[in-house]
Amino acid sequence: QVQLVESGGGLVQPGGSLRLSCAASGFTFSGYAMYWYRQAPGKQREWVATITSSGESTGYTDSVKGRFTISRDNARNTLYLQMNNLRPEDTAVYYCNRGFGRYWGQGTQVTVSS
Repeated sequence: QVQLVESGGGLVQPGGSLRLSCAASGFTFSGYAMYWYRQAPGKQREWVATITSSGESTGYTDSVKGRFTISRDNARNTLYLQMNNLRPEDTAVYYCNRGFGRYWGQGTQVTVSS
């Protein structure tokens, strides 16, 4: 029932930008805090950013602070991650999640390379 579909990834040069989207369905999107995670090959999945259900508060892991911005459009059931000044170490598959480690989408690949 719960569906999370990530999109917007791609190949970018260092210093470039991408905007990721997560289309949510099967639950009351506006009633949940949402999260972005990422996972690089051979590494654990790590938390990237959080936004509260109404969008009033956000949080970020230290490595992306000042570069990434999480936002949401509850009327469209969509979560976003604006990624600026990308670095090679940002290369990973990016996933959205509604919490508690369930209902992962397919992810979207972000590759930062010259």
